[in-house]
Amino acid sequence: QVQLVESGGGLVQAGGSLRLSCAASGLSFSTYHMGWFRQAPGKEREFVAAISRSGGSTVYADSVKGRFTISRDNTKSTVHLQMNSLKPEDTAVYYCAAKKTYYTSSYSYTRDQDSDYWGQGTQVTVSS
Repeated sequence: QVQLVESGGGLVQAGGSLRLSCAASGLSFSTYHMGWFRQAPGKEREFVAAISRSGGSTVYADSVKGRFTISRDNTKSTVHLQMNSLKPEDTAVYYCAAKKTYYTSSYSYTRDQDSDYWGQGTQVTVSS
């Protein structure tokens, strides 16, 4: 069966960095666009970043643009999210998602968060 397994979350001070990873299995990884979403306590899930099948195109939420970088390695069926200059408002559970549709705007991902597969999530906590 399809599995998306996130790792790399943890506790970090404001201004610090974390690198999240998502290992995929049971699917043809290179045929899926991949994304990261997050959900903070008491808030709705929100889009963070997405990357196209080939890795040649990326899109970011305005709140993380310039601080986060999404990348993928199709030879290892993994997708990463490098998070720098972390802020307390970045605290959330981060989810990896696989999707057949790719949007070029964060607005479209906000409107359509449906994905074919989701990971179980990894907690990121940023202390002030």
